[in-house]
Amino acid sequence: MGLRGKLGLIFLLVSALAILVLCVAVYTQAQSARLDRTRSFADERIQLAAQSYDTNDVPVFGAKVDDPELPPQLRDAVLEGKRATFKTGSPHAKMWAAVAVKDGKILSIEQDYETSDDSMKALQQALLLGGIGTVALVALVSVILAGSLSKRIVAVAGTARRIAAGDLDASAAQAVGKGKDEVQSLATAIDTMASSLRGQLEAERRFTADVAHDLRTPVTGLTTAAELLPPGRPSELVRDRAKVLRRLVEDLLEIARFDSGVEQADLELVGLGAFVGSAVARLRMQQALAPDSVIVHLLGPDQTVSTDSRRIERILANLIVNGLRHGKPPVGVTVSGRTVEVVDHGNGYPEELIAEGPRRFRSGMAERGVGHGLGLTIAAGHAKVLGADLTFSEAPGGGALARLVLPAEPETQS
Repeated sequence: MGLRGKLGLIFLLVSALAILVLCVAVYTQAQSARLDRTRSFADERIQLAAQSYDTNDVPVFGAKVDDPELPPQLRDAVLEGKRATFKTGSPHAKMWAAVAVKDGKILSIEQDYETSDDSMKALQQALLLGGIGTVALVALVSVILAGSLSKRIVAVAGTARRIAAGDLDASAAQAVGKGKDEVQSLATAIDTMASSLRGQLEAERRFTADVAHDLRTPVTGLTTAAELLPPGRPSELVRDRAKVLRRLVEDLLEIARFDSGVEQADLELVGLGAFVGSAVARLRMQQALAPDSVIVHLLGPDQTVSTDSRRIERILANLIVNGLRHGKPPVGVTVSGRTVEVVDHGNGYPEELIAEGPRRFRSGMAERGVGHGLGLTIAAGHAKVLGADLTFSEAPGGGALARLVLPAEPETQS
């Protein structure tokens, strides 16, 4: 049950209980007032009857002298010198009134006392109909009020999901409208959090772009100078490190382009299965990989998709290299329809990466090796430009599983 239903149910139960207590109190008070009126009427009649008897020795109003059926409690009260009334219980209630008269006798009057007459029945009906109507009205009002509150909370939740999806310009305060209640405070807090997050991300983007731009020229010079060193083991080590540094700068520049939002997909029709096979073959040649280090499986007929082949190849290369570097060969590449899966036989992706996705400069678990965490970040950036869904999980048989699902209709990002 949602918040709207819970609040409506609470309001309904509380109002129903309050109305029930009120109706019982009103009915009880009405019965008490009716009983008081009956007692007063009986008391007036016994007074008149006593006056008539003391004067004329004639009882009136059906009064009886020393009635043997007189209730003992009433008899004892009269013997104490009191004029009293007494109501016997159900099922046949009677209202008695008695008083002492001359010669030490007791004069009494008996009359039927119906616990429910037409007026009480009318009151019962009025209370029942009024209670039901009031409960229905309160239920309607509570549903409307709870619905309004629930709608505002749902709006806040929707804005929070948009922010989590990357729309940091979404405003929860605008979604819930004006107000000074707790929902408005929650919306303001979410907007403050989003603003802080937006500032942090912008600072990170600027830092990445500035570092990559400032390092590009000196790294290029360093790489050129390393090529001029005389042959030898020390020179090879310098050239190798210079190449690693150059790749790092190139990766940072690529990430900076993703952050700037200028990347666009160059779409073309591609037979996905055949293209993946040729892309893996090119990667084997470029990286000098063993033929059995990467195995391609094509499930079902090859499907033609409209996509950017260069970005698909870049995603595959990063996923396969990550699997070979941090997992264990062989790396399996499976193509099924619009889905491409890359599985290694290592220790799998860390739980943090599976839950939150890749992040730059986070290399994951120590047992998967060290790195800058840029390869998967770049792969995710290319997938986003293609409008594809790239997810990371644990393979059923163990190891890391990356699944790329291309959209049926390309959703390119400008």
